[in-house]
Amino acid sequence: MPEAQARLCSIATAVPEHVVTQSEAAERTRRAFGLRMPEFERLAPVFENAGIATRHAVRPGAWYEQDRSWSERTDVYLSEGAALFVAAARGALERAGISGSEIDCVVTVSSTGIATPSLETRAAPALNLRPDVARVPVFGLGCAGGVTGLSIAARLAEARPGSNVLLVAVELCSLAIRLDKLTKANIVALALFGDGAAAAVIRTNAHGHARIATADEYTWPDTLDIMGWDVDPQGFGVIFDRSIPPFAMEHLRPAVDGMLQRQGSSRSGIDRFICHPGGAKIVEAIETGLSLRTGVLDHERAVLARYGNMSAPTALFVLERAVATGLPPRSMLMALGPGFTLSTVTLARGFS
Repeated sequence: MPEAQARLCSIATAVPEHVVTQSEAAERTRRAFGLRMPEFERLAPVFENAGIATRHAVRPGAWYEQDRSWSERTDVYLSEGAALFVAAARGALERAGISGSEIDCVVTVSSTGIATPSLETRAAPALNLRPDVARVPVFGLGCAGGVTGLSIAARLAEARPGSNVLLVAVELCSLAIRLDKLTKANIVALALFGDGAAAAVIRTNAHGHARIATADEYTWPDTLDIMGWDVDPQGFGVIFDRSIPPFAMEHLRPAVDGMLQRQGSSRSGIDRFICHPGGAKIVEAIETGLSLRTGVLDHERAVLARYGNMSAPTALFVLERAVATGLPPRSMLMALGPGFTLSTVTLARGFS
């Protein structure tokens, strides 16, 4: 255990103003794809079975019913991504009781758009970040980004004891809606994904919700085709080329057990698994794969129902709920993402 122990001092979330009900999303998708995809009605039940009631989007529904160029999507990503960044970061700073000028390092996680300079530079004036703040933008982690980002932020805090590290995960998944992609993966994405942001403040040897005890990752060989982005002149297109729930059900437990064994622990030593809810079937697969009681992942289902799958921030939305209701002595935050990769962070309450 390092002498300087990184701690989660605060966590906050933010979503854009436009609310999309699942029934509205299903109807808009049917209008856009129903006559062009012979198999659409066979795929349509995914909207009912996803475990989602509402989601949030950076633009009203009608905006997505027209083809949008990559340039248009990028303009929205830059403006709305920066706005969500500021909203989530302000919440985390307020809950930590510090100002933006006290932040020494910013870790920005995002995989749903390209920004150079990256989003934290666009948010810096509104947050009053110092000119000498260290910047660590991270791209390509997808749904695992929030968990891996927390791990990176913790290591950076421990490298400079006493510094304040701000983690912000921002994803605008709705900008990947593609009217030209007549694929099952695209329909599934339309049923699952929403927009949101989450932020956390990490500092060493400080009061906070939990100590960031350990972090681990595991990437399964020959799984590049499970999840990711396909890039073409129109922008990003989602890749879901393999059934994720059965894969998680079969392969998650050995990976988790291996991680815990290296940490000198076991599944029985974890009081609560805090998971990224990629979809209702994935939540069920995690419970089955880890031999958890059916329905125990209640925060996960609540976040999924209210916000959908927002990619990287989603696990942090679940963590926010777990913090609000009281973390147990030891918990494991986890998410599956492109690679195909499992990312975990073990949280210990108190200073032990």
